[in-house]
Amino acid sequence: MGKYFGTDGIRGVANKELDVPLAYKVGRAAAAVLAKETAGKPLFTIGKDTRISGDMLEAALVSGLCSAGGNVIALGVVPTPAVAYITKARGADAGIVISASHNPYEHNGIKIFNTEGFKLSDELENEIEYYIDHPQELEAKTNGDIGCVMENNCSLVEGYERHIISCAEAEIKDLRVVIDCANGASYRTVNDIFGSFPIELEVINDHPDGMNINDGCGSTSPERLSRIVTAGGFDVGIAFDGDADRCIIIDEKGGVVDGDKIMAICGVDMMRRGCLKGGTIVATVMSNLGFHKYTSSRGLNVECTTVGDRYVLERMLEKGYNLGGEQSGHIIFLDDATTGDGQLAAVKFLSILSSCGRKVSELVGEIPSFPQVLKNVPIAGGNAAKEAVMANSLLLERIAGLEDKLAGKGRVLVRPSGTEPLIRVMIEAETDETAERCAVLLTALIEELAG
Repeated sequence: MGKYFGTDGIRGVANKELDVPLAYKVGRAAAAVLAKETAGKPLFTIGKDTRISGDMLEAALVSGLCSAGGNVIALGVVPTPAVAYITKARGADAGIVISASHNPYEHNGIKIFNTEGFKLSDELENEIEYYIDHPQELEAKTNGDIGCVMENNCSLVEGYERHIISCAEAEIKDLRVVIDCANGASYRTVNDIFGSFPIELEVINDHPDGMNINDGCGSTSPERLSRIVTAGGFDVGIAFDGDADRCIIIDEKGGVVDGDKIMAICGVDMMRRGCLKGGTIVATVMSNLGFHKYTSSRGLNVECTTVGDRYVLERMLEKGYNLGGEQSGHIIFLDDATTGDGQLAAVKFLSILSSCGRKVSELVGEIPSFPQVLKNVPIAGGNAAKEAVMANSLLLERIAGLEDKLAGKGRVLVRPSGTEPLIRVMIEAETDETAERCAVLLTALIEELAG
């Protein structure tokens, strides 16, 4: 992680860690770095989620881009993957998203896609960081060289919607579906996409007010959706996060189907159709052991990376694979998208569900789940403080001891969050009791070390 960029862009509390001066500097630096080979004025797309701070940060970013000679297409509120798709389709030099994804409303973030719709490399992020800290080295454009905001053509978003609809592998029909928009960006597109299919559709949490994004709803809080699915007799529930790059599924019994299980179902289907490249799914070290056992039993290979969809994507591009993702619901279908897309994942899953004639619980019931306990420990002091705790010898010894204890029967994963001031602890074991006990031991030590 760099000084400003984490694993998923720049994040922070709006008007505190991520304020207007920083957003302005990011705009200027991004225009300078990403348009070096551009003849004439570079073109940038900008989208945002529904946070109250989005307008403020958008204005600062646009000012920075225009001052550096960039033209801007402001897309308004759109899902993050829509910005990636439109950037590539429109031939823009880069796309910028103002979003903190699944985080609470007071947070916000800035993530950047290159002209091909992929997240920036570490090298480009480092170069942007340099110019954020050295703005005096950037030329301030004057006269006719100043950039401007171009008219936003609604057909750009409509083109994204048509693309997602076209990615259904089979006809989606005869289903009762309820979708949770997390009061986030998908509220703008969900009815156009899923309302185009002959299904009975209900949409909830689609009335954002700037402060209710991810508030007890969406992919990180699916409890209400689960109750609605069971009480209403729906076939399936779908939950997105605030910027709709994540998706989780709720089965007809109210059970949560996470990204591991969605990938497993989609991977087996792609293997059956002969389109799973390399016969491999790329996952992360967070993926459940049950996911590994199931995919292995179906003849699929799994390769794991460190946590973060950018690392999943890097492995996919490196080896030519076309399916990968995270347990959290970031799933990348590389033949159809350049980044994780919750609505795309939902369309793929509904295609399988509609054509197989089985219930969701039956589809995923063959995938075992080892008990996992996940805990987050708040850490003050930024990335340096997280790194200091992670390097502590006492913590390393405790982790090694638990790994020996769980050898062959579970896993221990302790890692600093790349997007929040947290250290995350994951314990996987044969029983809930063992996993909880180990997690409590580790989190207590981390809290002590963090002071």
